[in-house]
Amino acid sequence: MTQPKPSCHELISSLSDFVNGELEAELCAKIESHIAECPNCRIVVDTLRKTITLYQQTSAQTEMPNEVRSRLFKRLELEDLLK
Repeated sequence: MTQPKPSCHELISSLSDFVNGELEAELCAKIESHIAECPNCRIVVDTLRKTITLYQQTSAQTEMPNEVRSRLFKRLELEDLLK
C-alpha cells in the first residue's frame, strides 16, 4: 500500500529545514517530488532560498555604526556590554 502524497500545507512547516539541509533523506525526497509537480511550492522554496542567500550576503557586509550601537545599548540599558 503506498502512502498518500503530502499536501502543500503538510510540507510548508518543513521547508525551512529542507532548504537548510536539515531533514532526513526520506522527507527530502518527498518534498523534492512535490515541488517538481507543484509550481506554487517551487516558487515558495525558490523565494525562501533567495531570501536566505540575500540575508547572508548583506548581513556579512553590514556593520552597525559605533554611534548607533552606543545609543541602542544605552537605550536598552546595556552600557556594561559596551566596555
